[in-house]
Amino acid sequence: MKELEILPIPLIQWYHENARVLPWRSDPTPYHVWLSEIMLQQTRVAAVLDYYRRFLEELPTVADLAAVEEERLMKLWQGLGYYNRARNLQKAARQVMETYGGVFPGTYEEILSLAGVGDYTAGAIASIAFGVPVPAVDGNVLRVVCRITGDEGDITRPDTKNRIRKALLDTMPKAFPGDYNQALMELGATVCLPNGAPLCEKCPARAFCVARITEQTGRLPVKAPKKARRVEKRTVFLIFHEGKVALRQRPKKGLLAGLWEYPNEPEADVGQLAEWGITPLCLDHGGTGKHIFTHIEWHMSALAVEAADGHLPDGWVWADRRALQERYALPNAFQSFMGLALDRTEETSEF
Repeated sequence: MKELEILPIPLIQWYHENARVLPWRSDPTPYHVWLSEIMLQQTRVAAVLDYYRRFLEELPTVADLAAVEEERLMKLWQGLGYYNRARNLQKAARQVMETYGGVFPGTYEEILSLAGVGDYTAGAIASIAFGVPVPAVDGNVLRVVCRITGDEGDITRPDTKNRIRKALLDTMPKAFPGDYNQALMELGATVCLPNGAPLCEKCPARAFCVARITEQTGRLPVKAPKKARRVEKRTVFLIFHEGKVALRQRPKKGLLAGLWEYPNEPEADVGQLAEWGITPLCLDHGGTGKHIFTHIEWHMSALAVEAADGHLPDGWVWADRRALQERYALPNAFQSFMGLALDRTEETSEF
């Protein structure tokens, strides 16, 4: 991959002139880099910025993250999705406290041993925070390298990723590995775009990019098609009583593990309320919603129910408006129904 031998100088120069100003770049401590990389998995930069700021305001150190109650951690993460990321963050923070005396480890191998940290994240932290010359190969980097070098390997295959990682390791500038990794990521995020035409006229590799020269940017990188997601129709029950709405907690394992939700069941009807021992005074349509997970789509229709009394199944809770906003972590899957829930609840609790 001779193109990668030419790339470092023009890419680093481009990065220094064009990089977005981001808080974790301005203060690249290991904790900050680690937190940003975990938050940015499956999530856009624009969506992460406010979460990153709020998270650090409440949990400014690894020790704070290790000690926070899980329910509060989930509330801070609410809306970012992929909640196991947050649980693994806390597991890793406790590893740092217990195994490394509260000092974030500085080698690639030690960082890789932390919960929830894979090759890419370990490479990003090691190179950016500690100057270790190791690659950080994510989807953006795979796309950039495949286009620049004309690599036609399927980027979903481990052998393709391993080949590209080795090529980057062999050609990485040892003096500034963190800048180089971030420059590759930045190029993929802002210029060598995944959807739609890449902005080749702005690319520092345009003079030697194989995909641009051979007009293959629309075909590269090669990626096997995803399997179609399964569609599941669900009925969501927005159950109200005396200015509060009913919530239940999901199981500790599986999809959206441990989070709170409005009760819901696959293709249920009003008869479900009797099974829960809930007597409705009145029923209204509560709206519709759709949420896409990795392998499944929820198509939801809601029933708004005014309950005759305060009876709920064991483990369920009544939540007022403040509790909905500040205490209970509800996943984005139910965001379509949050407006109605807030409209029909009152602020009464103190906690």
